Amino acid sequence: MVEKGKGFQIFAHILFVILVICALAPFVLLLMSSFTEEQTLVTNGYSFFPEKFSTYAYEYLMTKSSAVVRGYGISFMVTIVGTLCNLLFTTLYAYPLSRRELPGRNIFAFYLFFTMLFSGGLVPSYLMWTQTFHIRNTIFALLVPNLLLSAFNVIMMRTYFTSNIPDAVVEAARVDGASEFKILFGIVLPMALPIIATIGLLVGLAYWNDWMNGLYYLNDDRMFSIQVLLMNIQRDLDSLRQQAQSGGSVNTANLPSTSVRMALTVMGVLPIMIVYPFVQQYFVKGIAIGAVKG
Repeated sequence: MVEKGKGFQIFAHILFVILVICALAPFVLLLMSSFTEEQTLVTNGYSFFPEKFSTYAYEYLMTKSSAVVRGYGISFMVTIVGTLCNLLFTTLYAYPLSRRELPGRNIFAFYLFFTMLFSGGLVPSYLMWTQTFHIRNTIFALLVPNLLLSAFNVIMMRTYFTSNIPDAVVEAARVDGASEFKILFGIVLPMALPIIATIGLLVGLAYWNDWMNGLYYLNDDRMFSIQVLLMNIQRDLDSLRQQAQSGGSVNTANLPSTSVRMALTVMGVLPIMIVYPFVQQYFVKGIAIGAVKG
């Protein structure tokens, strides 16, 4: 029996090592491709061990270093502020819904579910944000539309509060004279760190990777986040190559088309890969406990 258990552990370890390698291999290939000489990449394709190394793709991006630094700054600021605001609004909506004594609780819950089923559409939303709220070419264009509050996150947090915060703890705090805000911020939230970290990671990823809001609401390049900026750099490269192919005077030999795509992707995902290990211990636990149960 012991030998069977040991054999299963060895098999499980080997399986997980293979899965880890499969998960990391695409990023390693991406990273190596970004350091591969353009002509070698075009001729031989992607390789973990390229024949010729080159940093020209990154050097090309660094010609726009001031814009890249500004884009990273805007992205970090938007991601941090947006995630904190989202967590605050999600908590303030989810906690009352988790309390059975809330008057009109079903009405608020129905309104939340309704927003998951129906949407006003892209054109009405665009007109509302630009002509009523006037967020065009402002930092709010990256913060507010589509990302500031998610019904799914509210439901996940409400389920966590309902399932994992004992009513006896809340009632005892009320007997001791604690206000609702003190109960929420002093008792409930410290007990809800797994779901907060989980939702924070999901929201942070959404803010960091978002470029649709920039595409719709921004035309001032000083307001571009890193994702919008990288997309525009790639679009400029494609435009230059099209000009060269149609008989223009652009020298395409100095344009790292394929390798720069790899470098752009590395610059976009690297900060997330650095941050994720610090919150991953809460991620699976929060998803499992906060999941909606039938």
